[in-house]
Amino acid sequence: MPEKPKKEDGCVVWEENWETVLMFLRMQTQWNVSMSGFVGLKYEVLLSAGGLFDIYNVENRREMLEDLKIMEAAALTELNKKES
Repeated sequence: MPEKPKKEDGCVVWEENWETVLMFLRMQTQWNVSMSGFVGLKYEVLLSAGGLFDIYNVENRREMLEDLKIMEAAALTELNKKES
């Protein structure tokens, strides 16, 4: 009988991605939702004057925004999966 995969308690985050992961977690309640499911993050929460980028003094906003888009796309795939 094949061995069951082991459940991991966490994941590894590379140091260069740490600040982006923290920002993604800060955005966890900032999703646009429609009748068909999750649509995407509310970027105005990041980008507006006094937004999270200002509050946390993000230096390279463009790089972090691009990295957040990658995480958002992966999250949307999981969040909108239809269970059979």
